[in-house]
Amino acid sequence: MNWIGKVMRRLRRHHCICAQGVVLHDTARIANNLTDRSAIHVGAYSHIRGELLTFGHGGRITLGEYCYVGEQSHIWSAANITIGNRVLISHNVSIFDSLTHPLNPEMRHQQFRAIIASGQPRAIDLAEEPVTIEDDAWIGCMSVILKGVTIGRGAVIGAGSVVTGDVPLYTIAAGNPARIIRELTPDER
Repeated sequence: MNWIGKVMRRLRRHHCICAQGVVLHDTARIANNLTDRSAIHVGAYSHIRGELLTFGHGGRITLGEYCYVGEQSHIWSAANITIGNRVLISHNVSIFDSLTHPLNPEMRHQQFRAIIASGQPRAIDLAEEPVTIEDDAWIGCMSVILKGVTIGRGAVIGAGSVVTGDVPLYTIAAGNPARIIRELTPDER
C-alpha cells in the first residue's frame, strides 16, 4: 500500500464516524457536504468501495455492522438513509432519498450554478423522503432505490431493478419498476 493511499483513507475518515474494523477501500468516496462527521456513520466491520454523500442542506447516512457497499455505488442523502446490519449493496447501485435536483428547470439551473460556484446549496427543497433498508437485505448490481422506500429484512432486489415502492421482508423483487417475484422459502431465510 502506498503512502498516498494511506493518507487519503485517513482524510476520508475525518468526514464520517467509522466504528471498529471499518474498511474504506481506495475507491471509497465520502462527500459530507454538511461538514458534520455525525451525518455519516458506518457500523463496525463494514467495507465501503462506493460513495456516501450528504447534500449541503441536510442528509444522514447510517450503515449498520458488516455492510458492504460495492464499487461505483452511490448513496446520496438529503434527508435520512438508514441501512441495517449485514446489508449487501452490490456494485453500481444508486440509493437516493430525494429528487437530487428541482423539477423546475430554472431552479435546477440555479442549483447547478451554485454547485459549480460554491458547492452544494444550503437551502433547497428536493422533496426528500427517508429510505430504510432493513437487516440482511441484498441489493443487486445496477439497481436504483428511490426516495421514500423501505426494503424489508432479508429482501433481495434483483439486478437492474428500479425500486419505487416498499418491498416486504423476505421477498425477491425485480424489474422496472420492481415487482414482487416471490417470497423466500424457509431455507432461503
